[in-house]
Amino acid sequence: MISAQIIKNSISQLQAVTKVDLTVTDLSGSVVATTTDEPIADAGLISGFAMSPADSQVVGNRHLLKIMDEGEPSFILIASGEGETAYMTGRICCFQIQDLIVAYKERYDRNNFFQNLMLDNMLLIDVYNRAKKLHIDVSVPRVVLLVDVSEQEGDNNAQEVLGGMFSAQSGDYITAVDESSIIIIKSLGDTEDYTEIEKISDSIVDMMSTELMMNVHVAYGTIVGELKDLSKSYKEAKMALEVGKIFYVEKKVNAYNTLGIGRLIYQLPINLCHIFMKEIFGDRDVISQLDEETLSTIARFFENNLNVSETSRQLFVHRNTLVYRIEKLERLTGLDIRKFDDAMTFKIALMVSNYMRYLDTHEY
Repeated sequence: MISAQIIKNSISQLQAVTKVDLTVTDLSGSVVATTTDEPIADAGLISGFAMSPADSQVVGNRHLLKIMDEGEPSFILIASGEGETAYMTGRICCFQIQDLIVAYKERYDRNNFFQNLMLDNMLLIDVYNRAKKLHIDVSVPRVVLLVDVSEQEGDNNAQEVLGGMFSAQSGDYITAVDESSIIIIKSLGDTEDYTEIEKISDSIVDMMSTELMMNVHVAYGTIVGELKDLSKSYKEAKMALEVGKIFYVEKKVNAYNTLGIGRLIYQLPINLCHIFMKEIFGDRDVISQLDEETLSTIARFFENNLNVSETSRQLFVHRNTLVYRIEKLERLTGLDIRKFDDAMTFKIALMVSNYMRYLDTHEY
């Protein structure tokens, strides 16, 4: 339902131009919004007019008109003033508010439509029927982006800011199915690809940071060509968001199609994770014994493709110091990460350990 504030803004703008005072009431005569402090006609008169077949009525210097919604009275408008000017102003205001009611109902229906579509709560035939009714093209390439606001305050403001970046006029829609994230359904041109989506995601992160001082993460699924497949892109974006929290915490943007081995580990049963860790380290909890310096050294070593010289240069340590740290790790784990196979095994073990810790924290 259209809000009282929207109605108030509408009649205030019209009153500023015409100088005709306007009041909108519900069908029982209670004031919804007004531009004047003067008392209006009594509630009994208004409720009686609401039930009458007449479209308008004049009481003294006040013109009463019905604001219709799908053929039924929704509100009563009172235009105060003598003559044709007040009446015509009232008529214009009625048409304006009626158009706003339609627009807001359509917006609500679209939100409801996309929410049910994301959650697979609709039959295929209903998807096409409702899309046609809501004037939504079913064959436009689209992708779902998720903006994680679970650790933030003021997500309503976030949705308003995003509304300035994405509009229904360009085929984009913003909705939500929970309080932890905002869903952006982005329409794409024929030449737009994942490079463009990555740029859009980076822009969202920057916008949230500069406008609202919010530290958000963005994830997106794969591009789909049919409206009915949007739930697939949504589920992929949701997985990308979760996988990013576990394995790629330093990244602000995660794409489903670049999750790599993280996506594979995310789908492993917990018992297989325990078996893998036991095969590598036995009964020892080796990963928890590693300090931050060792972990950061390993991460930089992997980033530099196991290049000892480049890693020591970037860490500002002597080459022999780096070799000593690697050999110390080998004594603890039995893995020499200078060798590709051992490096790969240790990298996977780190990721599996992070995944197990995530499951324990979230009590899965």
